[in-house]
Amino acid sequence: MGDTPHILIVEDDPDISALVARYLEGNGFRTSAAANGRMMDRVLADARIDLVILDLMLPGEDGLSICRRLRAVSRVPVLMLTARGEDIDRIVGLEMGADDYLGKPFNPRELMARIRAILRRMSPGQGGAGYGAAGDGAGADDMPVHIFEGWVLDTRQRHLTDPDGARVSLTGAEFDLLTALCSRPQRVLTREQLLDLTRGREAGPFDRSIDILVSRLRQKLENDPRDPQFIKTVRSSGYMFAAKVERQ
Repeated sequence: MGDTPHILIVEDDPDISALVARYLEGNGFRTSAAANGRMMDRVLADARIDLVILDLMLPGEDGLSICRRLRAVSRVPVLMLTARGEDIDRIVGLEMGADDYLGKPFNPRELMARIRAILRRMSPGQGGAGYGAAGDGAGADDMPVHIFEGWVLDTRQRHLTDPDGARVSLTGAEFDLLTALCSRPQRVLTREQLLDLTRGREAGPFDRSIDILVSRLRQKLENDPRDPQFIKTVRSSGYMFAAKVERQ
């Protein structure tokens, strides 16, 4: 049981929650359910959770507020469920720290694929419990430590330290994007390539998730995010990691 991924479903509709739970359990996962943020807090305090499926529309404290609060104290991965077509809610959800999103109504197989992709990228100790082999992150290779301008990105341990040696908190999605960029320095990567490298799926016509993650990384890496020196925007093409990267 200890090796079985444990998914927490935060959903106020009991029928949807039960349906998702049955599907996940039928595919080898353990599940717990919570109808609101207070119940989620109790489950997280008592159980080892590997991923949270978080509905955006909840009574009382909504999913965006819960995601922001959760991200302030934990790196457990969050898959947010949003109403299909509500692009602004998806964008805000990613800005709050969600690792991915899925629009309702959704195909259970796509939900499963998103969950497996997130868990595959996690390593023990990442998030609530983490899941997957160390080094599964995007771009991990036989030289898993990337060093640039005094920063150290360890893809095996999945942590980033700044030039002063302080640990920098990254979400799973942020870490995977930085790994993909550092593994391919001085190379222009399109948004579609980055989405495929980090999440294993194609970009939709209005998918801004990579842009949002780049913005979040710049806030953590750059002295002046408005004039980035590490992650450069290449007009009409994508992004390039401009710093020289040494590997160990």
